[in-house]
Amino acid sequence: MKVAIVCDWIKDFWGAEMVLSQMLEIFPEADIFTSVFFAEWNPIFKWRKITTSFIQNIPFLNKSHKLALVLRPLAFESFDLSEYDIVISSSSAESKGIITKPETIHFCYCHTPTRYFWSHYHEYLNMMEFWILNSFARFLMPKIIYKLRQWDFVASKRVDYFIANSKNTSSRIKKYYKSDSKVIYPWIDLSNFKVEKNKKDFYLYVGRCIPYKKFDLIVDTFNANWKKIVLVTNTDNKLFRDLKTKSKENIEWKLNISREEILDLYRESKAFLFPPEEDFWIVPIEAQACGTPVIAYKKWWAVETVIEEKTWLFFEEQTIEGLQKAINKFETMIFDSEEIRKNAEKFSKDKFKKEFLNFVNDKLTSNKI
Repeated sequence: MKVAIVCDWIKDFWGAEMVLSQMLEIFPEADIFTSVFFAEWNPIFKWRKITTSFIQNIPFLNKSHKLALVLRPLAFESFDLSEYDIVISSSSAESKGIITKPETIHFCYCHTPTRYFWSHYHEYLNMMEFWILNSFARFLMPKIIYKLRQWDFVASKRVDYFIANSKNTSSRIKKYYKSDSKVIYPWIDLSNFKVEKNKKDFYLYVGRCIPYKKFDLIVDTFNANWKKIVLVTNTDNKLFRDLKTKSKENIEWKLNISREEILDLYRESKAFLFPPEEDFWIVPIEAQACGTPVIAYKKWWAVETVIEEKTWLFFEEQTIEGLQKAINKFETMIFDSEEIRKNAEKFSKDKFKKEFLNFVNDKLTSNKI
């Protein structure tokens, strides 16, 4: 059987790309299709057949998620996947909209129904000040999104079977796409993470510097409390530059650092902060694998897989006061790094592979491929 894996774009190496690498371990001969590819530096893509869309050849648009928005539906519909028996889309955006022949089975590993069409539409609309087109985009985008939202719903019906990365994502798939899904959590390679019991006196946050990740909340809170924190991102945008400018000297920013440096920070930090409302995020699980406790916003996925006040500590509101209250409580508590590590072990490679393959094989059997 020929297998293709389709993903929205390949530029960095965060959660979606980690899941892609996991799928490639399960299906090592799979071909890859994506809107744009700018990750030649990553060894997991060496020697692989990667097909990009026409957007790859459009200067400026090929590196802008926002400006290429209206082109991606057409880009994914233009891929010819007729020679493949199984297609797996790894999607939080438009890649699930591929068109396959009737006998092809299309599995979608869904990271979330497209945020800017559905659950976070108003939040994205309100952040237009970060867009180059600004006032024109504010006027035009509601009209464009209305049409794209219709396309996205129709595209979801091209999926034969949804796999969700969390219970929260599963509930959104049901709400917005009217489809059922199987929950299979992503895995982390536990062998890459070592427990460090002698923590240093700083907090840590790692992620893309975009509004919903709440870097602004972290900066405002630590500007007020003067505690040490390291903020790691690979996103050099207006928000990053504005927040870095307003940060006091207790806030250290690290841009585009190596994976090895991030692993060191996981091990050394006394707590990892997790302020966004997220569907699933591998990064705090990686921190736990180093025996590092997590202070998280008590919403959605964060409450699915943790042991409160044993591995994680929650805050109830995304406010300076709410986060500071949790930090104050954390500093009165003692956490067991080995127990934290044990909780991370629930997200093992073997478990993910077994659940994923069992689900795929079960559906293939029922379709008699």
